[in-house]
Amino acid sequence: MNYEILLPNSGFRECADFIKKNFKEVYYVPPGYRIFDSYIIGVPPIPIAVEGDDVILPYTKPCHGCFVLRIPGKEEAERVRKGK
Repeated sequence: MNYEILLPNSGFRECADFIKKNFKEVYYVPPGYRIFDSYIIGVPPIPIAVEGDDVILPYTKPCHGCFVLRIPGKEEAERVRKGK
């Protein structure tokens, strides 16, 4: 998967705050929300941003911390926008 790390090695709260402060189009999803064939984990509600055709989300990697990733994905961005 092609991605860009916007915020590396952080806590979940820092990642959530980064997304809320730096992006205008923010949606909130529950833990276990499936996106890009992966399940999102974290403290609810989990912010996910959409910017153009990119999805910005917190990604928790066990034993390594949390990261904010920007992932291109027009179909996933539209699915988030529609609330599915």
